[in-house]
Amino acid sequence: MYYIVFPLLYLASLLPFFILYWISDGAAFLLSSVFKYRRDVVLNNLKIAFPEKTDAEREAIAKKFYQYFTDTFIESLKFISISKKQLLKRSSGSFDMINELIDKGYNVNIMAGHQFNWEYANLLYAINVKIPFVGIYMPIKNKIFGKIFYDIRSRYGTILISASDFKNERHDVFKKQYLLALAADQNPGDPSCAYWINFFNRPTPFVAGPEKGAVLNNAAVVYVGFKKIKRGYYKFTTTLLAEQSAHTKTGELTCLYRDALEKTIREDPANYLWSHRRFKFEWKKENGAVLG
Repeated sequence: MYYIVFPLLYLASLLPFFILYWISDGAAFLLSSVFKYRRDVVLNNLKIAFPEKTDAEREAIAKKFYQYFTDTFIESLKFISISKKQLLKRSSGSFDMINELIDKGYNVNIMAGHQFNWEYANLLYAINVKIPFVGIYMPIKNKIFGKIFYDIRSRYGTILISASDFKNERHDVFKKQYLLALAADQNPGDPSCAYWINFFNRPTPFVAGPEKGAVLNNAAVVYVGFKKIKRGYYKFTTTLLAEQSAHTKTGELTCLYRDALEKTIREDPANYLWSHRRFKFEWKKENGAVLG
């Protein structure tokens, strides 16, 4: 089946961007207005994050979010055939800081959020950093699409490790100098083991693993923010959170990450995965103190 699906997707990826974006517009309308895909979740998240905005303003953000959401998948299709020249034309970033940290001998942990388009970021950083780029990912259940996306994401040498395998494979990763990229804003499996931090003025659990792993290896930690310049064009910015994370206090790195992520989201509220139930857990006294 793969040898049927892949050629069809490859041919579709050869379509010009403007035609693919027509398809994306139609898909965004269907998801938002017809099927209303997680629309209640999106609007509830926006109400929590931006209580000062009117219903009309939040509706406008939601409409733009659906366009960003479908654009990401359409652009990912384009990655099957996109040239390196076109990739670099459509995305830019700052890499000097990371490469300087690498030259100093540090391991580097990148902490990013679920912003669009993360597929560009994966390829762009893999091209521009001096050591292998290790990415942790959630496997796609469909084996055909799982292989296609694996091939896309590893195209420029990214070492991909599934989240379920990372616990067993991390020791091999940590044996030599590494650069590890993590989306550190997902919901924890067990909120009682998380860091509870105010995120958009609401106590929210953050997974503790990214910080604990960085501190254990005294890695330098940087935040990568995503900015959509215009449709199909992205810029990625790098902010140093800590050069020697072992010298930070418990929860400090995660709070710094929260600050950077929230700032980036506020600059373009639609550019975040609002269809994810980020605020589904309620803080309870037994969860301990809320940091930050």
